[in-house]
Amino acid sequence: MGAEAAIAPGTAHAWPMGGQKDPAGSYIACVGGTEAAGRFVDRPWPDMLERMTGRRCLNLGRANSSIDGALRDPATLAACAGAVAVVLEVTGARNLSNRFYEVHPRRNDRFLRAATALEALYPEIDFADFCFTRHLLRELERLSPDRFALVREELQRAWSARMKRFLQDCPAPVQLVWFSDAPPPDGPAARGLGPDPLFVTAPMIDALRPLARGVTCVVPSAPALADGAMTGRPGRPLGPRAHEEAATALAAALCDLTASRSAPAPG
Repeated sequence: MGAEAAIAPGTAHAWPMGGQKDPAGSYIACVGGTEAAGRFVDRPWPDMLERMTGRRCLNLGRANSSIDGALRDPATLAACAGAVAVVLEVTGARNLSNRFYEVHPRRNDRFLRAATALEALYPEIDFADFCFTRHLLRELERLSPDRFALVREELQRAWSARMKRFLQDCPAPVQLVWFSDAPPPDGPAARGLGPDPLFVTAPMIDALRPLARGVTCVVPSAPALADGAMTGRPGRPLGPRAHEEAATALAAALCDLTASRSAPAPG
């Protein structure tokens, strides 16, 4: 990562739901998936965080993105390197390329192809029938929970390795945020795929704590969850009140950090 971010107009086009602001000067880089991108709300938590902290927030969120999306995008890495702080939204492990299957480099929820290892593990499946990772994983779990456990463990290993890589390489302090309608589970779901962010557990988060500035766990209140999102669905995708609660928690977590790095940019 470079020491400073300098994204020319249009450079951040790989992030269609964020990255519209010029990052010159003092700013917080907000990296994440669907919630950060604000696909289902008018003002996602990065926008609210900007208002609460008085510091510009560069929204690098992208719908359905995984940590791979950030690691593969030079403009995002440069923006993070030049930030006064980085907020990294915890995204699930399902949309990662791994030794069993490959995902689209930008549209991370799109399943591209199965590896030989997955074809050998599930010889009865025609993988040409699948376009999305969640559909694929549901079918793998339905056919054989025992075999599926091997896939889940591989995804968890890949997620942990790439999160550690991001945290180790980023020169700016990184605040992790868990933003979901339930706290991180202690282990895998007894049945089905489990809650979002998919396959990420409390021990996996705890293993990252030594590398992060801190971890903010935001489980929206019952009224915020009942408020739902613009789609009218309660819970996930999370609605405006949930995003406000996330921004409030992050503003409190970042108050000393942002003040210690540099003064807020004017305007």
